[in-house]
Amino acid sequence: MTPNKRTNIANILVIVGLIMMIVMAVTPLLVNHQFNMEWMRWIFIAGALIVLVGRLIDIYRGPSLRLKRLHVILVFSALLYCASGSMMFIFQGTNNWIAFLLAGVVVQLYASWMIDREQSKNKQ
Repeated sequence: MTPNKRTNIANILVIVGLIMMIVMAVTPLLVNHQFNMEWMRWIFIAGALIVLVGRLIDIYRGPSLRLKRLHVILVFSALLYCASGSMMFIFQGTNNWIAFLLAGVVVQLYASWMIDREQSKNKQ
């Protein structure tokens, strides 16, 4: 499999996983709290695992050590999403999972921004 095709598959997996997580994170705000949330937890953790697989497929293999570290940070953000999903099961009825979700989002935003900046710097 070519590196470009691997990156495209990884990007599709990450997008699908993040959409699943976003929908399942927002749904409890929109529905009645007596609604059975068990299936939502399972879909959220499935989305987090899909994001993790996508990040692991798209590990940077180039010469830049900085870009390699930033891609590892993206894997760490996916692990934070998985921790968020596991908190949904461990501490049911609490909102502790939101802290891990937000931490993963912040780490992902930072790493994505820095990867884009580093790649544009390397092209010049």
